[in-house]
Amino acid sequence: MLLAIRDINTYYGNIHALKGVSLQVGQGEIVAVIGANGAGKTTLLNTISGVLHPATGEVLFDDKSIGKMSPDKVVRVGISQVPERRQVFSTLNVLDNLLLGAYLRHGRERKEEIQKDLDFVFDIFPVLRERQKQTGGTLSGGEQQMLALGRGLMAKPKLLLLDEPSLGLAPLLVREIFRVAGELREHGTTILLVEQNARAALRLADRGYVLETGRVVVEGTSEKMLGDERVQEAYLGGLGS
Repeated sequence: MLLAIRDINTYYGNIHALKGVSLQVGQGEIVAVIGANGAGKTTLLNTISGVLHPATGEVLFDDKSIGKMSPDKVVRVGISQVPERRQVFSTLNVLDNLLLGAYLRHGRERKEEIQKDLDFVFDIFPVLRERQKQTGGTLSGGEQQMLALGRGLMAKPKLLLLDEPSLGLAPLLVREIFRVAGELREHGTTILLVEQNARAALRLADRGYVLETGRVVVEGTSEKMLGDERVQEAYLGGLGS
């Protein structure tokens, strides 16, 4: 198992945000985490990426404990997070935003390897190639999401954490982002996807988890969850929808 989370409890100050959460992600899988606002989804990703540390429980990646690592060390072991609301560097151009995603690789890998991954990002997002000299803050919301995803890929992750990639995007752009996520899986990237668009997330994913008030309340294959009455009523717009 590439990622294994075992009974973690994470706090924001005095707020008990994650309560005994366990989940796992296998190599090559897309796993979706769905739930309402405030359910703990972003807290979960921040705990994996080292922004937060669990008070108790284990976070294992490639069978190594990473629960107390700093964010830069988590990136070094092979985990990259694409944050909610993009958070691109608005005054830097597209190319510099992407190269910053590979900053921990500079001096450790040949320039040709970094260029190869840059070309891959430009291949899956041709608009970024066209706009590589344009500043990030002047891109549309959809283009900024592509840039944020591309920046995450430039870290060459074994596991990509996607936090609400469809947030604020038009339906056509949402379909494009999810299409690219599926393509990344075909290229061997493992993805943990946090998403409020439950139907789209579960149709893409192999398996899923539902978080409610910091606890996992439903888990299973995507097919099983799409057919689950409780999931349908709460997250898919009603039975039979």
